[in-house]
Amino acid sequence: MTISISDTSPLPVFSNIKPEEIESKLDQKLAKNRQRISELLQVIQQPDASFLNAMEQWDDELDQLWSPISHLHGVKNSSELREAYNACLPKLTEYATEMGQNKHLYNAYQTLAESDAYLELSVAQRKAVDNALRDFQLSGIALEDDQQRRFGDIKKRLAELSTQFSNNVLDATHGWHKQVDHVEDLAGIPDSAVASYRQAAKAKSQQGYVISLDIPSYLPLMQYCDNASLRREMYTAYTTRASDQGPNTGQWDNSVLMDEILSLRHELSLLLGFENYAQRSLATKMSETPEQVELFLLDLAEKSLPVARQDFVELQTFASEQGLAQLEAWDVPYYSEKLRLKKYALSQEELRPYFPADKVIDGMFTIVGKLFNLEFSPLNSIDSWHPDVKFFQVLRDGNVIAKFYLDIFAREQKRGGAWMADCRVRRKLSSGEIQLPVAFLTCNFTPPSATAPSLLTHNEVTTLFHEFGHGLHHMLTEIDCAAVSGINGVPWDAVELPSQFLENWCWEKEAIPLISGHYQTGEVLPDDMLEKMLAARNFQAGLIMVRQLEFALFDMKIHGEYSVDHPRSIQTVLDEVRGKLAVYSIPDFNRFQHSFGHIFAGGYAAGYYSYKWAEVLSADAFSKFEADGIFNRSTGEKFLTEILQQGGSQEPSVLFRNFMGRDPNVDALLRHNGIVRSKN
Repeated sequence: MTISISDTSPLPVFSNIKPEEIESKLDQKLAKNRQRISELLQVIQQPDASFLNAMEQWDDELDQLWSPISHLHGVKNSSELREAYNACLPKLTEYATEMGQNKHLYNAYQTLAESDAYLELSVAQRKAVDNALRDFQLSGIALEDDQQRRFGDIKKRLAELSTQFSNNVLDATHGWHKQVDHVEDLAGIPDSAVASYRQAAKAKSQQGYVISLDIPSYLPLMQYCDNASLRREMYTAYTTRASDQGPNTGQWDNSVLMDEILSLRHELSLLLGFENYAQRSLATKMSETPEQVELFLLDLAEKSLPVARQDFVELQTFASEQGLAQLEAWDVPYYSEKLRLKKYALSQEELRPYFPADKVIDGMFTIVGKLFNLEFSPLNSIDSWHPDVKFFQVLRDGNVIAKFYLDIFAREQKRGGAWMADCRVRRKLSSGEIQLPVAFLTCNFTPPSATAPSLLTHNEVTTLFHEFGHGLHHMLTEIDCAAVSGINGVPWDAVELPSQFLENWCWEKEAIPLISGHYQTGEVLPDDMLEKMLAARNFQAGLIMVRQLEFALFDMKIHGEYSVDHPRSIQTVLDEVRGKLAVYSIPDFNRFQHSFGHIFAGGYAAGYYSYKWAEVLSADAFSKFEADGIFNRSTGEKFLTEILQQGGSQEPSVLFRNFMGRDPNVDALLRHNGIVRSKN
């Protein structure tokens, strides 16, 4: 049968999104989708490509309604929007569960998979069908009716809990600040940060200076403030957000939510026939078993711990020489920055003037353009959610192939961190036209002041490149089947490959002149500063490595070792992991886990290891550019065609082998991180 569908995909009109209208519009869309799917299943006899196209169309319509709303919830969170968002989330979860447990829909996909029509599908479409059948199983299609109902209840509750967790972290972050009357108390902090504190105080109609728990405000104080008691106060407030400790004890406390999340995830896994949630999580990833992941993490730890311990002994010795009797957790960033300055005569703050945001962005476009034959063109007069938002078209050979929003400054009502999200997915419409992919790229950097443009640390430069790597993965795909287009269908432990891969150009001598230029003189980063920056690249790399391994192992253990009969507190598990991996003591009041949104509110539950797993892939892939030349066009074209353009249409292990000609190994990662020395 032939199914007629049509679509136009204008950009979202954010100014027309009214919180009071969101729920009713979603209700209408869900009802319409339910009706159309029911009618389709009543008449369809032999599913074919037209069946897939119809399902894709209706899914995309729903995504186009919800995507801008979800995005606004992250970047312009108001009480009205939050209320509407929270009201809608259970409905979306219920709908997804209902579709995943629709036996008639499952049978249609199964019939297609077993028919000759399946063989006529494209490689991408066949992968989409295979993934759909897998996801039906993971949605409880084989469960009895009462079990399906319980599965649906769990999914709905988990969605509510994750949203509440995230809201609590946001509220706790913005619900506390430190007001300082005298600039003398801020001694050591760079003038640019002090100016931002004064600006923040004015915005709050307060005297003096205001320091918040947003990273652009918090981090300079921790790194540079000579006042140890103020550092401790800030550290305490930051590491106890949304917990049972700290200045806002019990307010926005995530403790009970976290316990319930773990309990429900475990119950969900048991319903599906898994022993634990770690197994359930890996069902859609490259890694096969929790044991494999733990061995991977522990192997990296074994190689990294000696270097980490050496890093900390060096820091302790230095702090002692500075007259500090006991090095505490809130002292570590401060004395680390001083040690960095002593060893390399260079600080992140000294680098800021050479990395104005606009110059970095232009340079990033140039680098990516050289690699993949791309051009970037700004578009003005685009409806958005804030005046700071910029919008760009991506062109290849003069043709527009993608578009993206760029929102890089921290502000009130905006979730912290940095991320990429899809606004539109590439797919082929019934007309034969291609719907272009559109991405949201979001960061939280220091905005311009009255006296200077936005100036980035080099760490922030790498963050921008990281998110843009995700954006390229989404935007440069040539897969026209939405389910496996761009980042869709890419296993979670491979999705960080393009993002971490692109970070490498932030460290290359050939690339630095393209992304640097003093905001007053235009001078590129001088050679002597560049050499110091490169020399400092692996400063405390051991400490950084084991810290990330600690997060990843903690994540796997709380999900993989959860026991109803012999429950252990989240804190106990974290303490045990720290006993194995931490090289210095963490205060008892520290509640890092209470704001660990990656695993309690994001998509990284039993999957945080993905960062290190994908870093092995990205470092190894970049080694080919190191050998061929970092701007080698043919190598760039091969990465484009074998990795970026393929989306989730094939297994990442296959794509990696197509690019490298072999399986990945860990050598490049260890070399790039200074864990092992180069043989050259």
